[in-house]
Amino acid sequence: MQQFISVWVRDPRIQKNDFWHAHMDYEICIHTNSLCFTKKISCVRRRYSEFVWLRQKLQANSLLMIQLPELPPKNPFFSLNNAQQITERMKGLQKFLELTLESNMLLSDSCLHLFLQSDLGVSKIEACASGRSHYSVSQAVLRCGCKLRRFHSQEDLLETSRKESCDSDSVRTRPNHNQEETLALCLIGPDLTTTRKRP
Repeated sequence: MQQFISVWVRDPRIQKNDFWHAHMDYEICIHTNSLCFTKKISCVRRRYSEFVWLRQKLQANSLLMIQLPELPPKNPFFSLNNAQQITERMKGLQKFLELTLESNMLLSDSCLHLFLQSDLGVSKIEACASGRSHYSVSQAVLRCGCKLRRFHSQEDLLETSRKESCDSDSVRTRPNHNQEETLALCLIGPDLTTTRKRP
C-alpha cells in the first residue's frame, strides 16, 4: 500500500494571554498511514513562535546536513484582525510542514513528532526528546486526544476530496476503499488541504 502523509494548517484562533496581550495559534492536522508516525490521525494547536523554534531545532539536530525550508517571514506589522495576513501566514506554515515531511532524515527527529502530535510546550518537548522526562515520546503522542467532534461526515469528506482532486493543478490519487474508510475520521477543512504521497 502506498504511504501518504497529509497535513493541514487551519482554524486560526486568537488566544488571550492577559487583558493586554494576545497571540494567534493554528490547528495542525495530520492524517497518514506512514510507519514513521505513532498516531495516524491527530490534531494539535501551535503558534508562530513554536514553528520558529521547530525550524531552529531541526536545523541544529540535522547537523547542517540539510537545509530546512523557510517559514513565512516575521511581520512586525502583523495584525490579528487582518484576514489576508493570517491566510498568507497559514499557507506559509503549511508549505513549511509539507516540505519538512518529505525528508526522511527530519521524519526521524522526535522533536518533529512531538511538535505535530503532542500538546507539550517546547521546553517539555526538548526534555522528552532527550530522555529527561518520566514519559516516552510515544506516550506523549498517544495521550494527546484528537477532537473527533470537529471531524466531518464520511460523505462530506469524500465529496470534498473528489472535488479537490478535480480542481487541483497538482497530481492526486483517488483514495481506494480502505483509505476512504480511514479518511472518514480525518478532519478536512474548506481550505489549505494537501496530500503528500510517499513511495
